[in-house]
Amino acid sequence: MSSEIGTDNGFLERKFRLKENGTNVKTEIVAGITTFMTMAYILVVNPLILSDAGMDKGAVFTASAVAAFIGIIIMALYANYPFALAPGMGLNAFFAYTVVLGMGYSWQFALTAVLLEGIIFIILTLFEIREAILNCIPLNIKHAVSVGIGLFIAFLGLVNAKIVINNDATLVSLGDITNPATLLAVIGLVITGILLAKKVKGALLIGIVITTVIGIPMGVTPMPNGIFDAPPSIKPIAFQFVGFDQIFSLDMVIVLFTFLFVDMFDTIGTLIGVASKTDLLDEKGNLPNAKQALFADAIGTTAGACLGTCTVTTYVESASGVAEGGRTGLTSLITGILFLLALFFAPLFTIVPSAATAPALILVGLFMMSPILKIDLEDYTEAIPAFLTIIMMPLTYSIAEGLVFGILSYALLKLFTGRGKEVSPLMYFLAFLFILKLVYA
Repeated sequence: MSSEIGTDNGFLERKFRLKENGTNVKTEIVAGITTFMTMAYILVVNPLILSDAGMDKGAVFTASAVAAFIGIIIMALYANYPFALAPGMGLNAFFAYTVVLGMGYSWQFALTAVLLEGIIFIILTLFEIREAILNCIPLNIKHAVSVGIGLFIAFLGLVNAKIVINNDATLVSLGDITNPATLLAVIGLVITGILLAKKVKGALLIGIVITTVIGIPMGVTPMPNGIFDAPPSIKPIAFQFVGFDQIFSLDMVIVLFTFLFVDMFDTIGTLIGVASKTDLLDEKGNLPNAKQALFADAIGTTAGACLGTCTVTTYVESASGVAEGGRTGLTSLITGILFLLALFFAPLFTIVPSAATAPALILVGLFMMSPILKIDLEDYTEAIPAFLTIIMMPLTYSIAEGLVFGILSYALLKLFTGRGKEVSPLMYFLAFLFILKLVYA
Protein backbone atom coordinates (compact mmCIF):
# COMPACT_ATOMS: atom_id res chain seq x y z
CA MET A 1 0.00 0.00 0.00
CA SER A 2 2.74 2.46 0.93
CA SER A 3 4.49 2.02 -2.41
CA GLU A 4 1.23 2.66 -4.21
CA ILE A 5 0.64 5.83 -2.23
CA GLY A 6 4.15 6.95 -2.96
CA THR A 7 3.41 7.02 -6.69
CA ASP A 8 0.76 9.72 -6.29
CA ASN A 9 2.90 12.80 -6.89
CA GLY A 10 2.37 16.13 -8.56
CA PHE A 11 -0.49 18.58 -8.21
CA LEU A 12 -3.03 16.19 -6.65
CA GLU A 13 -0.54 15.06 -4.00
CA ARG A 14 0.36 18.65 -3.08
CA LYS A 15 -3.20 19.95 -3.13
CA PHE A 16 -4.93 17.14 -1.23
CA ARG A 17 -1.99 15.76 0.82
CA LEU A 18 -2.83 12.22 -0.22
CA LYS A 19 0.20 10.49 1.28
CA GLU A 20 -0.22 12.35 4.57
CA ASN A 21 -3.83 11.12 4.74
CA GLY A 22 -2.92 7.53 3.86
CA THR A 23 -4.67 7.37 0.52
CA ASN A 24 -4.04 7.52 -3.24
CA VAL A 25 -5.64 8.81 -6.42
CA LYS A 26 -7.30 5.51 -7.39
CA THR A 27 -8.89 5.07 -3.96
CA GLU A 28 -10.17 8.65 -3.93
CA ILE A 29 -11.69 8.33 -7.41
CA VAL A 30 -13.53 5.12 -6.50
CA ALA A 31 -14.71 6.74 -3.25
CA GLY A 32 -15.95 9.83 -5.10
CA ILE A 33 -17.89 7.76 -7.64
CA THR A 34 -19.39 5.67 -4.84
CA THR A 35 -20.56 8.76 -2.96
CA PHE A 36 -22.16 10.12 -6.11
CA MET A 37 -23.91 6.85 -6.89
CA THR A 38 -25.44 6.66 -3.40
CA MET A 39 -26.73 10.25 -3.45
CA ALA A 40 -27.54 10.79 -7.16
CA TYR A 41 -31.17 9.97 -6.31
CA ILE A 42 -31.52 13.57 -5.12
CA LEU A 43 -31.41 14.68 -8.77
CA VAL A 44 -34.65 12.76 -9.29
CA VAL A 45 -36.35 13.17 -5.92
CA ASN A 46 -35.70 16.89 -5.31
CA PRO A 47 -37.33 18.06 -8.58
CA LEU A 48 -40.32 15.79 -7.88
CA ILE A 49 -40.84 17.22 -4.38
CA LEU A 50 -40.31 20.88 -5.29
CA SER A 51 -42.53 20.54 -8.37
CA ASP A 52 -45.36 19.77 -5.93
CA ALA A 53 -44.81 23.31 -4.65
CA GLY A 54 -45.35 24.65 -8.18
CA MET A 55 -41.72 24.91 -9.30
CA ASP A 56 -40.55 23.87 -12.76
CA LYS A 57 -39.27 20.29 -12.49
CA GLY A 58 -36.60 20.56 -15.17
CA ALA A 59 -35.29 23.84 -13.82
CA VAL A 60 -35.05 22.36 -10.31
CA PHE A 61 -33.03 19.44 -11.71
CA THR A 62 -30.45 21.85 -13.15
CA ALA A 63 -30.43 24.05 -10.04
CA SER A 64 -29.95 21.00 -7.79
CA ALA A 65 -26.96 19.69 -9.75
CA VAL A 66 -25.25 23.09 -9.99
CA ALA A 67 -25.87 23.96 -6.32
CA ALA A 68 -24.46 20.57 -5.28
CA PHE A 69 -21.41 21.17 -7.47
CA ILE A 70 -20.77 24.60 -5.92
CA GLY A 71 -21.01 23.34 -2.33
CA ILE A 72 -18.91 20.25 -3.03
CA ILE A 73 -16.14 22.16 -4.83
CA ILE A 74 -15.77 24.50 -1.84
CA MET A 75 -15.65 21.48 0.49
CA ALA A 76 -13.05 19.80 -1.73
CA LEU A 77 -10.70 22.69 -2.47
CA TYR A 78 -11.13 24.84 0.65
CA ALA A 79 -11.71 22.30 3.45
CA ASN A 80 -10.07 19.22 1.85
CA TYR A 81 -12.66 16.83 3.28
CA PRO A 82 -14.38 13.86 1.58
CA PHE A 83 -17.86 15.20 2.36
CA ALA A 84 -20.40 15.83 -0.40
CA LEU A 85 -23.28 18.29 -0.36
CA ALA A 86 -26.63 18.58 -2.15
CA PRO A 87 -30.14 19.93 -1.56
CA GLY A 88 -31.28 18.26 1.64
CA MET A 89 -33.93 15.59 1.99
CA GLY A 90 -36.40 16.53 4.72
CA LEU A 91 -35.63 20.19 4.17
CA ASN A 92 -37.10 19.96 0.67
CA ALA A 93 -40.21 18.27 2.11
CA PHE A 94 -40.56 21.06 4.70
CA PHE A 95 -40.14 23.59 1.87
CA ALA A 96 -42.85 22.07 -0.34
CA TYR A 97 -45.35 20.41 1.96
CA THR A 98 -45.23 22.58 5.09
CA VAL A 99 -44.34 26.11 3.97
CA VAL A 100 -46.01 26.10 0.55
CA LEU A 101 -48.84 23.54 0.62
CA GLY A 102 -49.45 23.55 4.39
CA MET A 103 -48.99 27.21 5.36
CA GLY A 104 -50.16 28.52 2.00
CA TYR A 105 -47.10 30.59 1.08
CA SER A 106 -45.62 30.84 -2.39
CA TRP A 107 -42.52 28.91 -3.34
CA GLN A 108 -40.87 32.30 -3.81
CA PHE A 109 -41.48 32.97 -0.09
CA ALA A 110 -39.88 29.64 0.87
CA LEU A 111 -36.96 30.30 -1.49
CA THR A 112 -36.40 33.68 0.16
CA ALA A 113 -36.25 31.97 3.57
CA VAL A 114 -33.55 29.64 2.19
CA LEU A 115 -31.58 32.65 0.91
CA LEU A 116 -31.76 34.35 4.31
CA GLU A 117 -30.72 31.09 5.98
CA GLY A 118 -27.64 30.88 3.78
CA ILE A 119 -26.65 34.49 4.48
CA ILE A 120 -27.09 34.00 8.24
CA PHE A 121 -24.97 30.84 8.09
CA ILE A 122 -22.20 32.71 6.27
CA ILE A 123 -22.22 35.35 9.04
CA LEU A 124 -22.31 32.74 11.83
CA THR A 125 -19.44 30.87 10.19
CA LEU A 126 -17.37 34.04 9.76
CA PHE A 127 -17.67 34.70 13.49
CA GLU A 128 -16.97 31.00 14.22
CA ILE A 129 -20.26 30.55 16.08
CA ARG A 130 -21.16 27.33 14.26
CA GLU A 131 -17.62 26.04 14.81
CA ALA A 132 -17.95 26.79 18.52
CA ILE A 133 -21.18 24.78 18.68
CA LEU A 134 -19.53 21.87 16.88
CA ASN A 135 -16.50 21.91 19.19
CA CYS A 136 -18.48 22.19 22.44
CA ILE A 137 -20.20 18.83 21.93
CA PRO A 138 -18.63 16.22 24.29
CA LEU A 139 -16.42 13.54 22.76
CA ASN A 140 -18.67 10.62 23.81
CA ILE A 141 -21.62 12.22 22.04
CA LYS A 142 -19.46 12.82 18.96
CA HIS A 143 -18.68 9.11 18.84
CA ALA A 144 -22.36 8.34 19.43
CA VAL A 145 -23.33 10.54 16.47
CA SER A 146 -21.27 8.33 14.16
CA VAL A 147 -23.05 5.21 15.45
CA GLY A 148 -26.46 6.90 15.28
CA ILE A 149 -25.84 7.99 11.70
CA GLY A 150 -24.85 4.41 10.93
CA LEU A 151 -28.18 3.09 12.18
CA PHE A 152 -30.00 5.95 10.46
CA ILE A 153 -28.36 5.40 7.08
CA ALA A 154 -28.93 1.63 7.33
CA PHE A 155 -32.59 2.31 8.13
CA LEU A 156 -32.77 4.62 5.09
CA GLY A 157 -31.43 1.80 2.93
CA LEU A 158 -33.91 -0.72 4.34
CA VAL A 159 -36.81 1.68 3.78
CA ASN A 160 -35.67 2.67 0.26
CA ALA A 161 -35.56 -1.03 -0.65
CA LYS A 162 -38.94 -1.64 1.02
CA ILE A 163 -37.33 -4.38 3.10
CA VAL A 164 -38.78 -2.45 6.04
CA ILE A 165 -42.20 -0.84 5.52
CA ASN A 166 -44.69 1.24 7.47
CA ASN A 167 -47.24 -0.72 9.46
CA ASP A 168 -50.04 0.87 11.47
CA ALA A 169 -50.10 -1.94 14.03
CA THR A 170 -46.37 -2.16 14.79
CA LEU A 171 -45.08 1.09 13.21
CA VAL A 172 -42.64 -0.88 11.04
CA SER A 173 -42.57 -4.43 9.72
CA LEU A 174 -40.92 -6.64 7.12
CA GLY A 175 -41.88 -5.85 3.54
CA ASP A 176 -42.75 -8.23 0.73
CA ILE A 177 -39.40 -9.85 -0.11
CA THR A 178 -40.89 -11.29 -3.32
CA ASN A 179 -41.48 -7.79 -4.68
CA PRO A 180 -39.00 -7.41 -7.59
CA ALA A 181 -37.40 -4.20 -6.24
CA THR A 182 -37.12 -5.58 -2.72
CA LEU A 183 -35.76 -8.90 -3.99
CA LEU A 184 -33.20 -7.00 -6.10
CA ALA A 185 -32.03 -5.13 -2.98
CA VAL A 186 -31.62 -8.40 -1.09
CA ILE A 187 -29.63 -9.86 -4.01
CA GLY A 188 -27.49 -6.71 -4.06
CA LEU A 189 -26.91 -7.00 -0.32
CA VAL A 190 -25.63 -10.55 -0.72
CA ILE A 191 -23.41 -9.62 -3.70
CA THR A 192 -21.92 -6.58 -1.97
CA GLY A 193 -21.42 -8.55 1.24
CA ILE A 194 -19.47 -11.22 -0.64
CA LEU A 195 -17.32 -8.56 -2.34
CA LEU A 196 -16.56 -6.98 1.05
CA ALA A 197 -15.74 -10.34 2.61
CA LYS A 198 -13.36 -11.01 -0.28
CA LYS A 199 -11.81 -7.55 0.36
CA VAL A 200 -12.46 -6.45 -3.23
CA LYS A 201 -11.45 -2.82 -3.80
CA GLY A 202 -14.46 -0.67 -4.65
CA ALA A 203 -16.88 -3.30 -3.36
CA LEU A 204 -19.73 -0.84 -2.75
CA LEU A 205 -19.47 0.73 -6.21
CA ILE A 206 -19.12 -2.65 -7.96
CA GLY A 207 -22.12 -3.90 -5.99
CA ILE A 208 -24.24 -0.93 -7.13
CA VAL A 209 -23.30 -1.46 -10.79
CA ILE A 210 -23.89 -5.25 -10.73
CA THR A 211 -27.21 -4.84 -8.93
CA THR A 212 -28.33 -2.19 -11.43
CA VAL A 213 -27.54 -4.54 -14.33
CA ILE A 214 -29.37 -7.47 -12.67
CA GLY A 215 -32.35 -5.16 -12.25
CA ILE A 216 -32.80 -4.80 -16.04
CA PRO A 217 -34.29 -8.27 -16.73
CA MET A 218 -36.20 -8.02 -13.43
CA GLY A 219 -37.95 -4.90 -14.69
CA VAL A 220 -36.63 -2.74 -11.84
CA THR A 221 -33.90 -0.85 -13.71
CA PRO A 222 -35.42 1.23 -16.53
CA MET A 223 -33.68 1.42 -19.88
CA PRO A 224 -32.41 4.97 -20.51
CA ASN A 225 -34.14 7.15 -23.08
CA GLY A 226 -30.89 7.99 -24.80
CA ILE A 227 -27.68 8.95 -23.03
CA PHE A 228 -27.06 12.62 -23.70
CA ASP A 229 -29.48 15.51 -23.13
CA ALA A 230 -29.06 19.26 -22.77
CA PRO A 231 -29.79 20.56 -19.23
CA PRO A 232 -33.08 22.45 -18.75
CA SER A 233 -32.93 26.23 -18.19
CA ILE A 234 -33.17 27.61 -14.64
CA LYS A 235 -34.80 30.83 -15.86
CA PRO A 236 -38.28 30.00 -14.44
CA ILE A 237 -36.97 29.71 -10.85
CA ALA A 238 -33.68 31.63 -10.56
CA PHE A 239 -33.58 34.73 -8.32
CA GLN A 240 -37.31 34.53 -7.58
CA PHE A 241 -37.56 36.25 -4.18
CA VAL A 242 -40.36 38.09 -2.34
CA GLY A 243 -40.32 41.74 -1.30
CA PHE A 244 -39.27 43.27 2.04
CA ASP A 245 -42.89 43.40 3.27
CA GLN A 246 -42.89 39.60 3.53
CA ILE A 247 -39.27 39.31 4.63
CA PHE A 248 -39.92 41.35 7.79
CA SER A 249 -42.85 39.25 9.00
CA LEU A 250 -43.40 36.89 11.94
CA ASP A 251 -44.17 34.00 9.59
CA MET A 252 -40.81 34.47 7.87
CA VAL A 253 -39.09 34.34 11.27
CA ILE A 254 -40.84 31.04 12.12
CA VAL A 255 -40.05 29.44 8.75
CA LEU A 256 -36.48 30.74 8.80
CA PHE A 257 -35.85 29.43 12.33
CA THR A 258 -36.97 25.93 11.33
CA PHE A 259 -34.67 25.92 8.29
CA LEU A 260 -31.79 27.20 10.43
CA PHE A 261 -32.28 24.68 13.24
CA VAL A 262 -32.67 21.55 11.13
CA ASP A 263 -29.85 22.40 8.72
CA MET A 264 -27.40 23.49 11.43
CA PHE A 265 -27.67 20.34 13.50
CA ASP A 266 -28.03 17.99 10.52
CA THR A 267 -24.78 19.41 9.10
CA ILE A 268 -22.96 19.41 12.44
CA GLY A 269 -24.14 15.87 13.15
CA THR A 270 -23.03 14.60 9.74
CA LEU A 271 -19.62 16.28 9.96
CA ILE A 272 -19.01 14.92 13.44
CA GLY A 273 -20.27 11.43 12.67
CA VAL A 274 -18.32 10.85 9.46
CA ALA A 275 -15.20 12.58 10.85
CA SER A 276 -15.30 10.41 13.98
CA LYS A 277 -15.45 7.27 11.87
CA THR A 278 -12.45 8.36 9.76
CA ASP A 279 -10.34 9.57 12.71
CA LEU A 280 -10.37 13.12 11.35
CA LEU A 281 -11.09 14.53 14.82
CA ASP A 282 -8.04 15.79 16.71
CA GLU A 283 -6.95 14.72 20.21
CA LYS A 284 -9.51 17.11 21.76
CA GLY A 285 -12.31 15.69 19.65
CA ASN A 286 -12.50 18.78 17.43
CA LEU A 287 -12.64 18.84 13.64
CA PRO A 288 -9.72 20.73 12.05
CA ASN A 289 -10.82 23.03 9.22
CA ALA A 290 -14.37 22.95 10.60
CA LYS A 291 -14.86 26.60 9.62
CA GLN A 292 -13.96 25.84 6.02
CA ALA A 293 -16.29 22.83 5.95
CA LEU A 294 -19.17 24.87 7.36
CA PHE A 295 -18.55 27.58 4.77
CA ALA A 296 -19.22 25.03 2.05
CA ASP A 297 -22.84 24.42 3.03
CA ALA A 298 -23.43 28.10 3.86
CA ILE A 299 -22.28 29.25 0.43
CA GLY A 300 -23.94 26.24 -1.24
CA THR A 301 -27.27 27.15 0.39
CA THR A 302 -27.00 30.81 -0.63
CA ALA A 303 -26.04 29.92 -4.21
CA GLY A 304 -28.74 27.24 -4.34
CA ALA A 305 -31.44 29.72 -3.32
CA CYS A 306 -30.30 32.09 -6.08
CA LEU A 307 -30.39 29.24 -8.61
CA GLY A 308 -33.77 28.03 -7.39
CA THR A 309 -33.47 25.09 -5.02
CA CYS A 310 -33.83 24.35 -1.31
CA THR A 311 -31.18 24.24 1.43
CA VAL A 312 -27.85 22.63 0.48
CA THR A 313 -26.44 20.48 3.27
CA THR A 314 -23.69 17.95 3.94
CA TYR A 315 -24.93 14.48 2.99
CA VAL A 316 -24.87 11.49 5.29
CA GLU A 317 -24.30 9.36 2.17
CA SER A 318 -20.75 10.76 2.20
CA ALA A 319 -20.10 7.87 4.57
CA SER A 320 -20.31 5.47 1.60
CA GLY A 321 -17.29 7.12 -0.04
CA VAL A 322 -15.44 7.21 3.27
CA ALA A 323 -16.15 3.49 3.64
CA GLU A 324 -14.40 2.98 0.29
CA GLY A 325 -11.29 4.72 1.67
CA GLY A 326 -11.97 8.36 0.73
CA ARG A 327 -10.02 10.62 3.06
CA THR A 328 -9.47 13.96 1.26
CA GLY A 329 -11.14 16.60 -0.84
CA LEU A 330 -10.24 14.65 -3.97
CA THR A 331 -13.09 12.27 -3.12
CA SER A 332 -15.61 15.11 -2.96
CA LEU A 333 -14.07 16.77 -6.04
CA ILE A 334 -14.84 13.64 -8.07
CA THR A 335 -18.38 13.62 -6.68
CA GLY A 336 -18.82 17.29 -7.61
CA ILE A 337 -17.58 16.74 -11.16
CA LEU A 338 -20.05 13.87 -11.57
CA PHE A 339 -22.91 16.12 -10.44
CA LEU A 340 -21.87 18.58 -13.15
CA LEU A 341 -21.63 15.80 -15.77
CA ALA A 342 -25.05 14.55 -14.69
CA LEU A 343 -26.49 17.75 -16.18
CA PHE A 344 -25.67 16.39 -19.65
CA PHE A 345 -26.06 12.65 -19.02
CA ALA A 346 -29.19 12.71 -16.87
CA PRO A 347 -30.89 9.76 -18.65
CA LEU A 348 -27.89 7.55 -17.87
CA PHE A 349 -27.32 8.63 -14.26
CA THR A 350 -30.94 8.47 -13.22
CA ILE A 351 -31.56 4.83 -14.23
CA VAL A 352 -29.85 3.51 -11.09
CA PRO A 353 -32.78 2.33 -8.92
CA SER A 354 -32.92 2.88 -5.17
CA ALA A 355 -32.91 -0.91 -4.81
CA ALA A 356 -29.35 -0.89 -6.20
CA THR A 357 -28.01 1.80 -3.85
CA ALA A 358 -29.87 0.51 -0.77
CA PRO A 359 -27.39 -2.35 -0.08
CA ALA A 360 -24.51 0.15 0.01
CA LEU A 361 -26.37 2.30 2.54
CA ILE A 362 -27.21 -0.71 4.72
CA LEU A 363 -23.61 -1.91 4.83
CA VAL A 364 -22.25 1.58 5.43
CA GLY A 365 -24.37 1.45 8.57
CA LEU A 366 -22.15 -1.42 9.72
CA PHE A 367 -18.97 0.55 8.95
CA MET A 368 -20.19 3.49 11.04
CA MET A 369 -20.66 1.36 14.17
CA SER A 370 -17.02 1.01 15.26
CA PRO A 371 -16.82 4.29 17.32
CA ILE A 372 -19.20 2.68 19.83
CA LEU A 373 -16.09 0.97 21.22
CA LYS A 374 -14.76 4.41 22.22
CA ILE A 375 -17.84 5.39 24.25
CA ASP A 376 -17.59 5.25 28.05
CA LEU A 377 -20.51 2.95 28.94
CA GLU A 378 -19.62 2.72 32.66
CA ASP A 379 -20.35 6.37 33.47
CA TYR A 380 -24.12 6.75 33.08
CA THR A 381 -23.92 10.54 32.71
CA GLU A 382 -21.94 9.79 29.54
CA ALA A 383 -23.56 6.52 28.46
CA ILE A 384 -27.22 7.60 28.63
CA PRO A 385 -26.79 10.72 26.45
CA ALA A 386 -24.73 8.67 23.99
CA PHE A 387 -27.41 5.97 23.88
CA LEU A 388 -30.20 8.51 23.33
CA THR A 389 -28.20 10.16 20.56
CA ILE A 390 -27.75 6.80 18.85
CA ILE A 391 -31.28 5.47 19.19
CA MET A 392 -33.22 8.68 18.47
CA MET A 393 -31.62 9.31 15.08
CA PRO A 394 -33.21 6.35 13.27
CA LEU A 395 -36.39 6.39 15.37
CA THR A 396 -37.13 10.08 14.72
CA TYR A 397 -35.73 9.90 11.18
CA SER A 398 -33.56 12.91 12.00
CA ILE A 399 -29.89 13.48 12.81
CA ALA A 400 -30.82 16.83 14.35
CA GLU A 401 -33.35 15.33 16.78
CA GLY A 402 -30.82 12.72 17.89
CA LEU A 403 -28.41 15.52 18.79
CA VAL A 404 -31.18 17.37 20.63
CA PHE A 405 -31.86 14.41 22.94
CA GLY A 406 -28.16 13.69 23.40
CA ILE A 407 -27.14 17.24 24.31
CA LEU A 408 -30.21 17.90 26.47
CA SER A 409 -29.82 14.70 28.48
CA TYR A 410 -26.07 15.29 28.87
CA ALA A 411 -26.59 18.76 30.35
CA LEU A 412 -29.40 17.67 32.67
CA LEU A 413 -27.67 14.54 33.95
CA LYS A 414 -24.42 16.37 34.66
CA LEU A 415 -26.28 19.23 36.37
CA PHE A 416 -28.46 17.07 38.63
CA THR A 417 -25.65 14.69 39.63
CA GLY A 418 -23.45 17.48 40.93
CA ARG A 419 -21.11 17.46 37.93
CA GLY A 420 -22.41 20.58 36.26
CA LYS A 421 -18.94 22.09 35.91
CA GLU A 422 -18.12 19.46 33.31
CA VAL A 423 -20.60 21.12 30.95
CA SER A 424 -19.64 24.24 29.01
CA PRO A 425 -21.87 27.36 29.19
CA LEU A 426 -22.59 26.99 25.48
CA MET A 427 -23.90 23.46 26.05
CA TYR A 428 -26.28 24.77 28.72
CA PHE A 429 -27.45 27.48 26.33
CA LEU A 430 -28.10 24.89 23.62
CA ALA A 431 -29.98 22.70 26.11
CA PHE A 432 -32.17 25.70 27.03
CA LEU A 433 -32.94 26.36 23.35
CA PHE A 434 -33.78 22.69 22.83
CA ILE A 435 -36.24 22.75 25.75
CA LEU A 436 -37.96 25.76 24.17
CA LYS A 437 -38.08 23.95 20.83
CA LEU A 438 -39.60 20.80 22.35
CA VAL A 439 -42.19 22.82 24.30
CA TYR A 440 -43.24 25.24 21.56
CA ALA A 441 -42.62 23.21 18.38
